Amino acid sequence: MLKSKLLLTSTALAVSTAFAAENDAAPDAVQQVVVTAQKRTQTTIDVPQSISVISGDTLEKEQANSFADYVKLIPSLQLVQSTPGAGRLVLRGLDTGGVSSTVAVYMDETAFGSSSGLVNGAVLAGDFDTFDMARVEVLRGPQGALYGASSLGGLVKFVTNTPDTERFQLRARVGAAAVDGGGTAYRSNLVVNTPISDTLAFRVSGSYDKQPGFIDSIGTAGSDHANDINGSRNYGGRASLMYTPSKDLSVRLTAVAQNIKAAAPSTVEADPSTLAMLYGRPTQSQFIPQYRNVNYRVYNATVNWNLGPANLTSSTSYSTQKQDFREDDTVNLSALVQGAFGPANELYLGQQTNLKKVTQELRLNSTQPGMFDWLAGVYYTDEKGEILQGYTAVAPGTLTPLTGLPLLAQLSLNSKYREYAAFANTTVHFTDHVDLDIGGRYSHNQQDARQIADGALAGGASDDRAESSEHVATWSVAPKYKFDDRTAVYVRAAKGFRPGGPNVLPPNPPAGTPTTYGSDSVLSYEVGFKSLSQDGKLSFDVTAFHVDWKNIQLLAVVNGFGVNTNGVGAKANGVEFSATLRPVRNLRLTANGAYNNAKLDGSTSPLVGGISGDRLPFSPKYSMGLLADYRWTVNDTTPAYAGMSWRHVAEQSASFDNDFRTANGRQREVPSYNVVDAHAGVELGSWTLEVYGKNLGNSRAITSTSAVKANGFNMYPNGAISTGLITPRTIGLTLTKEY
Repeated sequence: MLKSKLLLTSTALAVSTAFAAENDAAPDAVQQVVVTAQKRTQTTIDVPQSISVISGDTLEKEQANSFADYVKLIPSLQLVQSTPGAGRLVLRGLDTGGVSSTVAVYMDETAFGSSSGLVNGAVLAGDFDTFDMARVEVLRGPQGALYGASSLGGLVKFVTNTPDTERFQLRARVGAAAVDGGGTAYRSNLVVNTPISDTLAFRVSGSYDKQPGFIDSIGTAGSDHANDINGSRNYGGRASLMYTPSKDLSVRLTAVAQNIKAAAPSTVEADPSTLAMLYGRPTQSQFIPQYRNVNYRVYNATVNWNLGPANLTSSTSYSTQKQDFREDDTVNLSALVQGAFGPANELYLGQQTNLKKVTQELRLNSTQPGMFDWLAGVYYTDEKGEILQGYTAVAPGTLTPLTGLPLLAQLSLNSKYREYAAFANTTVHFTDHVDLDIGGRYSHNQQDARQIADGALAGGASDDRAESSEHVATWSVAPKYKFDDRTAVYVRAAKGFRPGGPNVLPPNPPAGTPTTYGSDSVLSYEVGFKSLSQDGKLSFDVTAFHVDWKNIQLLAVVNGFGVNTNGVGAKANGVEFSATLRPVRNLRLTANGAYNNAKLDGSTSPLVGGISGDRLPFSPKYSMGLLADYRWTVNDTTPAYAGMSWRHVAEQSASFDNDFRTANGRQREVPSYNVVDAHAGVELGSWTLEVYGKNLGNSRAITSTSAVKANGFNMYPNGAISTGLITPRTIGLTLTKEY
């Protein structure tokens, strides 16, 4: 088995820019990667499903600090986002909007984010900073057998570097960048690893990232005049203590803290038909200063104990996720309030979303070679969620609440989610070439919620409760044929699910109003081929898949009440591939891409706005990424490197919109786009100097869309629509010092 320092790139997605000098055994070879996404140590050839791995070295050289920076490296992964820290992950097109996530996120052994549909988990995917990260692993397709709730699309797992008892390490990095149409970005990082004894080591890292705004509020319809209103800051750190009293026992304690503070969203007003920016540049009509803050906290204790024939792993975690924001709703609601109650020229929504989550997993896996490799475990999670909302009318140009108006709206939604699960997985080695991987999971969840509301816009005072429970079984079956240690073909069938939950309704709702909604599920079928050439210079993998999504959770209006329901289904058929080639010494070429035809096979409610045959939102039919990296030596003494990447995303459907669909016979179409990035660096002893450019072509790629109206009123002046934009051209420089 390869040591961790040699784990350079994946045969499933060869994107690493770690170069030959790190591998004395085979300086030009593409190396197999050891991964843990299936909760045991395996090479990617041995994982019988579609997997991508991005090394920490690649993340650093690509200046990939967040989801928005590295989705280009992963086939079939999309990010729907309008504000840093508030994004929706989509794998293989499985998205119809909604409030519950379809992609699970893990930080090492910690399941992060809400499992229920009551704490906005879909748009609050854990976007952890990637500095000092060992790798990011992405499993495509349902992961219900091992990971349970909300992994029906797949899994994103962040794997952090462990403390090292062998050596002291200190790395410091500073950088600055110029953003087209904005100001200057700044970033600094520091990591320290120190052995305390032969059995104890400590590692701590910290990051600070300040991004300038590039969108202006230009005074449309009387809004505020301000420049660069969408700046953001992202800062925090990780600390980890590793204790290994013997070769058979290790205890790791980890703490993660990260704060993402954004001002106005990175959205612009656009033409509702063409999605072209209004006024020829990135602008908003902001009446009230906005912000969105997200804070992550993760605390974990992981114990690994080698018992001889089996290894026992215990993971205990406590995590919190807090979001608070102020959203300008002046255009949408001020006319309604003013017409009913008198002057209310400006108005905003304030909201807090809080999640506290405790998880415990205990599992046992085999360690001895034989006909069977097996794993079995139990899992428990206890989650408490809270959403607090309130509408406030203010005097124009201030945040001073107006007097003389009735209470507009105040709402609190408190929820609890508990899940108990047992899971098992085994790989049967029938021969040296034929394996069968079988997994299953049985889970039971209980949920309850209480909603207290008051105010004119909330329909008066109410105090409502609801509860639900479910029993769910998920499974996976994957036969595999290994031609040798470097080539394999597999077939996989798997089921994934997303928990249902309670609907909080007023007292005595009309008959037929659903008090609960059920889980939705996918059945996925895929066949894949993985290969690493004998000389190690070429790796290639390709996967074809069919996904059948049933009972999709959707928003609907039943008897006048907005509720979650189970509605239509959808199907996705596609192909994913990735390849890495080392044609000459020190040159690495990588390609990845996906074709995906994901469509509804029935019509949703008008509130959702999808019609049978519509493509699922933000699921491009084609996407492609090309990367090239080259390393050389200047004057035979100074290592240098350079690289470039290109990503093409084909035309997509925007978010479902019933009014637009009815008027035009189709959903809005998001134009295709191309993004080009580049980097170069030189190593001067213990110093490294790097220059980089992101979005060199200054693409104005659209990452999200809104509707024109909400509550029957325009959301933006002049009937405009809101579209999220990627960051414009950015040119930067970083300097790293290592001790």
